[in-house]
Amino acid sequence: MYPNLRSACFFVVVGFLGLSECLAGGGGGHSSSDVVFPMALESYEAMEEAKAKESGKALSLFDILQLRAVADPINLVATLLFLGAILHTFAAGRFMKLAHKYEIENKARAQADSRRYVRGKEPVCMKATLYHFLGEVEAIFGIWLLPLLGFIVVQYGWEYATHYIDTRNYIEPMFVVVIMAIASSRPVVAFAGNSLSMLAGLGKRTPAAWWLSILIVAPLLGSFITEPAAMTIAALLLGQQFYVYKPENTFKYATLGLLFVNISVGGTLTHFAAPPVLMVATKWEWGIEHMFTNFGWRAVAGILVATAIYYLIFRRQFSGLKEQSDLARANEEAVDEVPVPIWLIVVHLCFLGWTVFTLHHPALFIGGFLFFIAFTMATDHHQESIQLKGPILVGFFLAGLVTHGGLQGWWIAPVLSSLSELPLFIGATTLTAFNDNAAITFLAAQVPDFDQYLADDTARALRLQYAVVAGAVTGGGLTVIANAPNPAGQSILSKFFEGGISPLKLLLGALFPTLVMAVFFILLPH
Repeated sequence: MYPNLRSACFFVVVGFLGLSECLAGGGGGHSSSDVVFPMALESYEAMEEAKAKESGKALSLFDILQLRAVADPINLVATLLFLGAILHTFAAGRFMKLAHKYEIENKARAQADSRRYVRGKEPVCMKATLYHFLGEVEAIFGIWLLPLLGFIVVQYGWEYATHYIDTRNYIEPMFVVVIMAIASSRPVVAFAGNSLSMLAGLGKRTPAAWWLSILIVAPLLGSFITEPAAMTIAALLLGQQFYVYKPENTFKYATLGLLFVNISVGGTLTHFAAPPVLMVATKWEWGIEHMFTNFGWRAVAGILVATAIYYLIFRRQFSGLKEQSDLARANEEAVDEVPVPIWLIVVHLCFLGWTVFTLHHPALFIGGFLFFIAFTMATDHHQESIQLKGPILVGFFLAGLVTHGGLQGWWIAPVLSSLSELPLFIGATTLTAFNDNAAITFLAAQVPDFDQYLADDTARALRLQYAVVAGAVTGGGLTVIANAPNPAGQSILSKFFEGGISPLKLLLGALFPTLVMAVFFILLPH
């Protein structure tokens, strides 16, 4: 609809992520050794100790936040801008409606315009383009980086801005771009579809059978192929086997919320697949055995129960979807198309495996991705076009989230450290809705009270570790920013939602499965 805008976004984001690759590799050449930005959490603790000694009493949480807010001007500004970006996501649909309105008006004016433009192009409405850009959820956090970086440059200087960007870790956004592109390729989707088709065959491959198979199996696969890959495959298959039949709006959002929640907890069977677990697994010495015995079985049980309950709630609507499915099959014209060769599927799965294996080494997985692109060109007669715009915009979204999130530790860390086990679980679940859950667990890992070797009470530290990670994965489906794979799912499925995906309706759709997961993770004995 807006080819010029999309092309511009595409190349801008490619450049941004290309720059990010260099930065993630080691900090670039712009950082100055004497620049410390933002303030280290240890610096705040020293200030708080001095203030407590001066006042003769322990500081309350409010006192700590107040002290930190004025300690550095960036703290309050960065948090307000981050809040602005979050609120902006809720208004994205409104901007899209305005863009559509102005585009229609522009087309009407263009028909009456006798002037000829370059190569017969229609005149572009700048107002419609602007509102469309403001309505792109994947671009919102990047847009709000402009005032953030502008403030840093004006307040502190250019070297501080470059130092801050250089010291962010953009590996995850780059990984998501690559894994989305590979996982959405025809051979991988065909393999996943055929595998789940066998399971759906137990229910005669009805929409209900596909729905259950995808929402139960795909999230659990995330523990082995990573959550972003599982999200990509699940979203593509749900689009083909469920959303294409136009279920009711409530059912659409319930399914989307359930998908996001299931993906968030489904990666906890292992210690290397879920972003919030990755952030703490090494430091807290968590392995596969620890993950499965403490998190994995609860995740499996929670996914089964939440999915079964949603199935029972919406079971009557499946009959209507089955009628549409049967009609579509009856009217479907047989196409004598060569199936994807097995050897080609194996090669694509090897590329997928290589990307997962080299997750922490961007030079290797990006290099592998370049070989993957070359391979798809050599086997083009078996391939669909590799879509890069969607994955790159998702990567841009995550890169913006990483950049904003790096300046929120001043208030998140003391909030987390002030809570006991149950309040911490609730707090982590709630905070995750407004911040990436990996950022929540990363910040928790920096707090001494959570470290079993540094804390005064080792048993309490272990309980807090469990509570913060359990809360982070439980709340990972509440919003699109709560878990790194969510933007990938939104990017793939947003076309099935008129006017885009509503953040509020997504929240409502994810609320019940989130409560189910909370029961399994925190209320059952552990």
